[in-house]
Amino acid sequence: MHPHTDLPEPAPGALHHSGILADHIRGEIRHSGGAIPMSRFMELCLYAPGLGYYSAGSTKFGPAGDFVTAPESGRLFAATVSGVLADGLRQLGGHARVLEVGGGSGAFAEVALKRMLELDALPDRYAILEPSADLRERQREHLERTLVPTVFELVEWLDRPFQDEWDGLLFANEVIDALPTPRFVLREGRVYEEHVALDGNDGFVRVDRPADALLEAAVRHIEDYLEQPFADGYRSELLPQLPYWLQAVGGGLRSGGMLFFDYGYARREYYQPQRSDGTLRAFYRQRMHEDVLRWPGLQDLTASVDFTALAEAGTGAGLDLAGYCSQASFLLGNGIDQLLAEAESRTDEAGALRLRQELKRLTLPEQMGERFQAMAFTRDIDLGAAFLLGDMTWRL
Repeated sequence: MHPHTDLPEPAPGALHHSGILADHIRGEIRHSGGAIPMSRFMELCLYAPGLGYYSAGSTKFGPAGDFVTAPESGRLFAATVSGVLADGLRQLGGHARVLEVGGGSGAFAEVALKRMLELDALPDRYAILEPSADLRERQREHLERTLVPTVFELVEWLDRPFQDEWDGLLFANEVIDALPTPRFVLREGRVYEEHVALDGNDGFVRVDRPADALLEAAVRHIEDYLEQPFADGYRSELLPQLPYWLQAVGGGLRSGGMLFFDYGYARREYYQPQRSDGTLRAFYRQRMHEDVLRWPGLQDLTASVDFTALAEAGTGAGLDLAGYCSQASFLLGNGIDQLLAEAESRTDEAGALRLRQELKRLTLPEQMGERFQAMAFTRDIDLGAAFLLGDMTWRL
């Protein structure tokens, strides 16, 4: 009996594509002494050039894709968030930039730039850091079609973060959950790292290998924080490289801020005893499941974010923690209900119903409202007012 008979079978072309990537991964496993870390498996599945989930051309976002992100679910999320970005841009002055990490379909950038134009707070440049050539092309087509030429001219695409010193705001929605994450397990007090190997039929299987010094130190840091050791057999994820990633992606940020939205928990909640197999999941056509080794390149692989680790990374980079709250609190505290009322007044009954459904999806606890959380860091500007409703920094 296959564990996921309810998953729709991919088309033959997609299976062929997945088979090419699977063979590539098998080759790397053989050349690496018979196993590669789960983080490397995840990296290849998501980002292998031309083959990975984010670097090859299939529909990822929206109802036809594998998951729906907040910006893809309508215009209210982006309009609300860009009001906060506009406030930061005004504080910084006319030379400030916006850097969006991972631009999705371009839906966020479209609404954000239109809203910033309305608020007379356009950035000097709006850069999208997007590793996928296919998504870049879609973003470019979408924005060229939907923005007036003078605003479209502000948009640029980057291969890597800004290399010069800059002032501005970085925005990332559902980016950290897709960073390739190491998985660890405790056995008789020792730390092991989860790897992927091959079974007798060349299928992918999970195996554990002794952890390196970096991962071991990161696990011990969490145990110190929790003031107790992990139980034998406890398995989860952590991102020892998060501070390096944050500093790399922020580049030479002099003044400004970084705003992150993602799903996850503060550390004590993340590493609860009952969550003893971590949070790594696969998303395939709107279905979440746990067979992450299946169909490389065809499904999104993701792990929840430890927001305490993100707070440590940001403050470790010399930034101030501006605030931390649920997505619902952030959106309600920054006027999403006023934006809803304005939008309702400009549409018919069917449109108003869609808008109210969108608001529910973004803010209800059982939808995105509590599972998704917001965190910001600042330097020389103040975004604290954006987090006044439902501040959760005490949980960190």
